Amino acid sequence: MKTRRFALAALAALSAPGLILAQSASDLPASVDKQLPALTETYKHLHRAPELSHHEEKTSAFLAAELRKLGYTVTERIGRYEDGSQAYGIVAILQNGSGPRLLIRSDMDALPVEEKTGVDYASTVRSSNAQGQDVGVMHACGHDIHMTVLLGTARELAERKSQWHGTVMLIGQPSEEMIDGAKAMLADNLYQRFGRPDFVLSEHDSNDVAAGSVSLKGGPLLASSTGINVTIRGIGGHGSRPEVGKDPIVLAAEFILVAQTIVSRQIDPQQPAVLTVGFIHGGTKNNIIPDQVELGMTLRTYSQALRDTILADIRRTANGLAESYGIPADRMPVVKVLESTTATLNDAPLTERLRKSATAALGPDHVEEAKAVMGSEDVGLFTLDGTIPGVMFWLGAADPIKLAECRKTGVALPSPHSALFAPVYAPTIKTGVTAMTAMALDLLK
Repeated sequence: MKTRRFALAALAALSAPGLILAQSASDLPASVDKQLPALTETYKHLHRAPELSHHEEKTSAFLAAELRKLGYTVTERIGRYEDGSQAYGIVAILQNGSGPRLLIRSDMDALPVEEKTGVDYASTVRSSNAQGQDVGVMHACGHDIHMTVLLGTARELAERKSQWHGTVMLIGQPSEEMIDGAKAMLADNLYQRFGRPDFVLSEHDSNDVAAGSVSLKGGPLLASSTGINVTIRGIGGHGSRPEVGKDPIVLAAEFILVAQTIVSRQIDPQQPAVLTVGFIHGGTKNNIIPDQVELGMTLRTYSQALRDTILADIRRTANGLAESYGIPADRMPVVKVLESTTATLNDAPLTERLRKSATAALGPDHVEEAKAVMGSEDVGLFTLDGTIPGVMFWLGAADPIKLAECRKTGVALPSPHSALFAPVYAPTIKTGVTAMTAMALDLLK
């Protein structure tokens, strides 16, 4: 009887999630090490050949071809933008019996940044931006790291089909930097065509976490982002006779200052929010009062309700100032909301489950508590307003010694979107593939 009880207890212990994961993923670091030379070449290739948002034609074709080599069924050109144009999204499916459907997403687009890192694989690509300007192009946000990690994870899962059951759904998403790529793919009936996932998983490299480590947290990880254009209208005229017109430049200057008090004096300080004026365009000559001034703003919050409140405050502030200046009713300001995406909110129970997966694969010293930031992502759209559990984790990309030094001195390392951003790619890629694969095996066991 005692022997039977012991056998049952042992069986129950081996069936515990952590032990199953530990057994199935125990060789992961060594397996990823074998991949690293090829993954390094992939990373450098992608880094040298960046493409801007809405133009990821060659990048998506490369990613699709690599996934087909691994046995995935790949569909290209998924996504439809609001103007009707086709997007370069890709979907790669690997089915392995019945079980959960896991979506793992990587973004693909680069930024209009001229690289100044000095690395031997630096981008020298130039292109035209949406305004027709000649610009340098660089993977300054690490999407080349993300794609490399996706391919490494894809290979591990393809070679470990005896360790999981279900469906892997890999997403190569275009136009994350313009926060309309996820929306475009969903608008193209993504889930109706390829199945609704049970989980959404993604990562983003970070210069605030040491290479070799990851960090996670439940709840808000990134803020929503809303682009806003404000047209301040007046009555133009000669610079020598301001009294016969209504100067929109002076009005715009006052609006900028008063708008800063919306967050500092009208919003609960316990509710994070950032309102920034990114550009102001007005006038053509120093002795002409123009008819109007254009302002470009960005708003970041974790709460949709707070976002809507601040948008209403912006409109009220613009109209109130215009009225006080005596602007005619038919020349009141025009506030237009442009691109927008929701906050990235990690599912708390799923986050804690994946923390255990990452700890088993990387060790407790390499799994940290994440910090939320006011930057934005559109990956949260794939969770359909949180009805699908989703988690994004930070993938450390900083040199540990330099990171420790910057924390002492307070001088920050080059961050994403900087011309000097250069992830420590080898440990970053290895850690990303190891952590992502471990998490996927856990969710698909």
